[in-house]
Amino acid sequence: MEQNIKQAIAKSSADYTEIRLERALRSQVLFQKDKLENLESSSEVGGIVRVLKDGGWGIAVFNDISQLSDKVSEATRAASLVAAHSDAPVELAEVPPVQETVHTDLKNDFRSIPLKEKKELAETYNRILLSHDKRIVSSQVRYTDSFREVSFANSEGTFITQEIPDITLLLIAVASDGGSNIQQGFESIGEASGFDLVLGRGEEVRSVAQRAIDLLSAKPVDGGQYTTILDPYLAGVFIHEAFGHFCEADFLFKNERLSKIMTLGTRFGGEMLNVVDDGYMPGLRGNIPYDDEGVARAKTYLITKGVLTSLLHSRETAKKMGVSPTGNARAISYEHEPIVRMTNTYIEDGDHSFDEMLSEIDHGIYAIKAYGGQTVFEQFTFSAAYAYEIRNGEVGGMLKDVVLTGNLFETLRSIDMIGNDQQIHGGSGGCGKGGQFPLPVTDGSPHIRIQNVTIGGK
Repeated sequence: MEQNIKQAIAKSSADYTEIRLERALRSQVLFQKDKLENLESSSEVGGIVRVLKDGGWGIAVFNDISQLSDKVSEATRAASLVAAHSDAPVELAEVPPVQETVHTDLKNDFRSIPLKEKKELAETYNRILLSHDKRIVSSQVRYTDSFREVSFANSEGTFITQEIPDITLLLIAVASDGGSNIQQGFESIGEASGFDLVLGRGEEVRSVAQRAIDLLSAKPVDGGQYTTILDPYLAGVFIHEAFGHFCEADFLFKNERLSKIMTLGTRFGGEMLNVVDDGYMPGLRGNIPYDDEGVARAKTYLITKGVLTSLLHSRETAKKMGVSPTGNARAISYEHEPIVRMTNTYIEDGDHSFDEMLSEIDHGIYAIKAYGGQTVFEQFTFSAAYAYEIRNGEVGGMLKDVVLTGNLFETLRSIDMIGNDQQIHGGSGGCGKGGQFPLPVTDGSPHIRIQNVTIGGK
C-alpha cells in the first residue's frame, strides 16, 4: 500500500500532490423506546487525492487503490480547470516533512467485543430508562464505535499513518405528565478509548431518567437579565460555538466585517480570560498528533489575558496571512477535503471557587448543560438543558425553559469570574461546518460567571 501511494505521487505532474487513505471499522446500536432500530457492523476502505496545479485545487475520491494513478491524473485535470478560472492562486505555507506511525493502545479494545454484547449493554440501559418511572414515555440509547487507520502522504516527503479510535454513548429519557408538559433528560459521552468507557453507567442512566421527571415540576424561568453562572459543559459549548468558529481563518476570509473585528491584539475580555485550542490531548475524541495535511497539531492560545492572540489555520490560510499553520486542517472522512476546524477548545482555569461565585449573587441563574444553540454572526442563542435559581448566594429550585441570548463580544467582556474546576467534555455528537458533520471535537471550561445575561423562556 505505501509503495503504491509513493509511486502514484512520484508520477504526478501537479505542483503539489497529497493522498489520504482510510481503513475504517464501525459498529452502532440504537434503541428508540422499546424497539431496536439499528444494529450494524461495517468496514470501509477509501481515499482522496488532492493536488495543486498552477494555483488551483483538484480532488478525486477512490475506493480502489489500483485506481490511484488514474485518480491523480483526474485531480490534476480538475485543478488545471480551476486555476484557469481563478484570479487568486492558492499557495501553501511551508512545513517540515514527517515520517511517523502513531499506534493506539486500547484497554478493553471495543473491536474485540461481540456486537451481541454491545447490543445487550445498550438494551440494559434502555430498560433502566423505561422502567424508572411510569411517566417516562420514551427513550433513546445510542452506542457507536469506530476505529480508523488513516495514512497521509504528500509530494514533499511526508508519510504518516495514524490510528484513531472513537467510542460514544448517548442516553435520552423523555417524561410526560399526560398533558402538554413534556421534558427530557440526557447524557452524552465520548472518548478515544476502549469499551470500559461505557461499562458501569447504571447510576448515570437513572440520573438521566430522574432529571426528566424532575423537570416536569420545575418552574419555568421568568425572562429578564440575570447574573448567570454557566457550568463547565455549557461554558465549553458556548466558547466553541459562539467564539471558536470565528477563529477559523477560512471563515473570516468570507466575512469582511467579522475579519475586521477579529483583528489580533483586540481586547475581548478581562485579564483572567484565556481561551485555548489544544490540538493534541491523548484520550479525547478525534485526537491525533497530526492534522489531515500532515501538520503537527499545536496548543494555540486564541485569547491570552483577554486579548485575541491567534487564529486557527490550514497551510493555505496560514500562507495568506503570513503566519505558521496551527495543525487545524481536518476532514470527517476520506470523502472530504480538509478545512479549518477546532480540536479541543476550552477556557483555562481561573482562581475562584464555585462558592465564591455564588456568594455575591442575590438573584441569578445557574445554567447547566446545553440542548444546542445557534449563532448568527455575533448574536447567539443557547438552550440550557436545565437550570437552578440562585437566591442570596445559594442554589435554589430547578428551572426549565432557560434560553440564553446575547452578543458574543459583550458577553465575553461581561465575564467577571472564572472558576478553578475545569472539565473537558467530549460528547457523542460532533461539530458541523461546510457540509462536514459530525466531526469529533471536545470543549470545556471551569464554571464562569457572567453579568447581565438576557434569559428568555419558551
